[in-house]
Amino acid sequence: MLSYSGGFIGLLILILDLIALFEVLNSNRSVSGKLGWSLLVFFFPVIGLIFYFMFSNREEHNQAYTPIGA
Repeated sequence: MLSYSGGFIGLLILILDLIALFEVLNSNRSVSGKLGWSLLVFFFPVIGLIFYFMFSNREEHNQAYTPIGA
């Protein structure tokens, strides 16, 4: 009997979704942009994750670390 409950794949998708949500919430996007990406990733975990990593323009919206003395 082959039954698959999605153990490892499900855990991997959960971890990647949490990383994407953390990245969205810490970005410098507008509130509506954060809400939109968060809802997409939350309600459609696989498709939302693919769309986020392909189309979200992450380099522009992620806050860069700048040292205090720089």
